[in-house]
Amino acid sequence: MKRRTFLAAAAATFAAPYVLPARVFGANERIRIGSIGIRNQGKGNLKRFMQAGCDIVGLCDVDQNVLAEAAKAAADEGHKPEHYSDYRRLLDRNDIDAVVVTTPDHWHALITINACQAGKDVYCEKPLSLTIAEGRRMVAAAREHNRVVQTGSQQRSSEEFWKACTLVRNGAIGKVHTVLVGIPDCNHPGALGPDTTPPGELDYDMWLGPAPFRAYNEKRVHYNFRFWWDYSGGQMTNFGAHHLDIAQWGLGMDDAGPIAVEGTATYDAQGRYEVTESCRLTYTYPGDIKLTLGQLQKDIPEGTAFIGTEGRIGVNRGKLESDPAELIERDVTGLPVQLVRSTDHTQNFLDCMRTREKPVCDVEIGHRSATVCHLGNIVSRLGRPIQWDPAAEQIVGDSEAHSMTDREYRAPWRHDTTFAKT
Repeated sequence: MKRRTFLAAAAATFAAPYVLPARVFGANERIRIGSIGIRNQGKGNLKRFMQAGCDIVGLCDVDQNVLAEAAKAAADEGHKPEHYSDYRRLLDRNDIDAVVVTTPDHWHALITINACQAGKDVYCEKPLSLTIAEGRRMVAAAREHNRVVQTGSQQRSSEEFWKACTLVRNGAIGKVHTVLVGIPDCNHPGALGPDTTPPGELDYDMWLGPAPFRAYNEKRVHYNFRFWWDYSGGQMTNFGAHHLDIAQWGLGMDDAGPIAVEGTATYDAQGRYEVTESCRLTYTYPGDIKLTLGQLQKDIPEGTAFIGTEGRIGVNRGKLESDPAELIERDVTGLPVQLVRSTDHTQNFLDCMRTREKPVCDVEIGHRSATVCHLGNIVSRLGRPIQWDPAAEQIVGDSEAHSMTDREYRAPWRHDTTFAKT
């Protein structure tokens, strides 16, 4: 890192939190947004917040080409955001109410925690964290600083998923004994090729941030970050964060999780990526409910399926089916168990900023769902079963496995780095 950046990060580690008082919004007052990470999904999130009537006042990205493209898109819609390559400078501003974090996964925790410390509400993309311990620290920061934090698990705001989980929670298929979750294959970009010098428009050291140093390779950055353990967890944390989240919702496990995980996985023989090529994992939940997750398993279709003593309900994006078929025709609005209803994930976050209520995919929910993903990857990497205590958030009787629930940060970044206004 540049010397002044290094010193700023190091100094921030020992500084006291800078906390803004909660802002009270008027009924027609525009919420002011800073967007951090604006490529791919970040571009879509930027568009959604503009369409929701927010004022985009800050944009941050470590790639100057991406930053310029997003700035033009915002300007075309009448916004005049300031531009940043260091998210901490964006957090310095008093006139930002919330930030949207759409960075690679290895940056989610530290940016979200610093944003909470700076008095900002946060919309953070899924998976919420890179490790289980990071997720718990994110929850703690949100609660300590009274921040609204929405996890970008948008399926919670889609009718088919809400209806499926409402039916399951109300006993429409009897007692659930089996859940099937299917995730797609690894859409990696092919052979790595040689490492090269980073392009001039990319601040590669800042892109790495707390991750270990590796020489630059274009097939490890931007969209391709998700195929490498240093930055992500493959399709397990990409689509698993969606479909396992729905499984947790339907099982009523938003504040808990499985108690054991076992299974097997395969990896690319050519080393073109690190994450799983295929896997078949079984999670045991309280009540002897078995959840089987499959990647490239012909008997497990993509999405989430709940199987009970009196029927089956399967759901995926734009698709809801049941056996018997008439189950999904039921009106669920009058059923005893009513789940939080959101029809727009972005608007739900903005509404909760005004009411200070928890959003449909609150940080605790996002953390618990990401935990299920991380446990699956730990079993896949070690090749042996684990026992999990969801109350203590501890892997029981396996110190090596438990060590994988957290990670070291690359200096000067630290887990306890505290945001300090400069």
